[in-house]
Amino acid sequence: MTTHNLTILGATGTIGVNTLDVVARHPERFRVVALTGFNQIDKLAEQCRRFRPRYAVVPDAQRARALHQLLREGQTEVLHGDAALEQVAALPEVDSVMAAIVGAAGLRPALAAARAGKRILLANKETLVMAGRFFMQAVREGGATLLPIDSEHNAVFQSMPTGHDGDLARHGVRRILLTASGGPFRTRPVDTLAAVTPEEAVAHPNWVMGRKISVDSATMMNKGLEVIEAHWLFNARPEQIEVVIHPQSIVHSMVEYLDGSVLAQLSHPDMRTPIAHALAYPERIEAGVPWLDLAKTGSLTFEAPDTRRFPCLKLAFDALQADTTAPTVLNAANEEAVAAFLDHRIPYLAIPATLQHALDRMGSAGANSLDDLVAIDREARSLAQAFIARHTP
Repeated sequence: MTTHNLTILGATGTIGVNTLDVVARHPERFRVVALTGFNQIDKLAEQCRRFRPRYAVVPDAQRARALHQLLREGQTEVLHGDAALEQVAALPEVDSVMAAIVGAAGLRPALAAARAGKRILLANKETLVMAGRFFMQAVREGGATLLPIDSEHNAVFQSMPTGHDGDLARHGVRRILLTASGGPFRTRPVDTLAAVTPEEAVAHPNWVMGRKISVDSATMMNKGLEVIEAHWLFNARPEQIEVVIHPQSIVHSMVEYLDGSVLAQLSHPDMRTPIAHALAYPERIEAGVPWLDLAKTGSLTFEAPDTRRFPCLKLAFDALQADTTAPTVLNAANEEAVAAFLDHRIPYLAIPATLQHALDRMGSAGANSLDDLVAIDREARSLAQAFIARHTP
């Protein structure tokens, strides 16, 4: 069996940790060439000692020195900075790149992997939300292979017809149904949402995730971002994408066909399933996930989302319909608003208010290059920060 070489961008996050768990179950199949991390230097050092990558990348020289000291005379070369992220994403010996850096910081290394023709296991929502047109163009021109890691998009990918090439009508696809758990506030009275605390927002009922994405799940902004992702991944128009709340998180998404058939992917809510699927595609490998016992699971229920409870979801659909850089603005404002909420600087309901404010002022902006997008992202963050400052108690 040929060894498959990996770079894992964002190794210390939830996706990175789960990726290494799957990799460790198949040491004869996968070899880790590079790992990257941000703040959790001790954790990254532990991963380096176990998986012995050729390279480890951290943001700056200070953290590079700290990691180097922890590794002592190990086999791993420590690099730092944005250029190093792009370097390890495009290494000639690397076959696949797990793109799991959270936020806008993950865009440039994912683009580097696309231009280098890698197999990209995409877990970074912002790459497509911020720069979907530019990223998909880089994938095509670089001859890269793109496999989605989000459980919802991976489920759609698995439920699509073999050989799907982006023409939904030709393949008989009517629409994509993205499922959502509804998060921790699915049944909480709407008039009490103003009192939501960060601790309540990060307590997801089904998934173990990082703090930022847990808040996005509570507001359903994560589903809004996934709607935008699905548009780019599957060439689906906004009206061909629907969101349905499924509290059990067993059905991860569905594809409806013109003949009335609906195909779905089901599994326990464990990110190792989509990770293992993408790592070994088109083969299947063991992922360490329990077998699904539907008799024990019991009923599977579905309901329509309430946009009064989840205004961020509607804002995401509106941004996609605008056909401008509104998704870039939406994403930037959301990152700033969620960070402020987690820092107890703004209340929960100020998150959608911040997004609406940014979209009202910048939602019609256009971009002709990646530099334009970066500038729009920066301006949207400044606008959001100013709004947040005015609403900080």
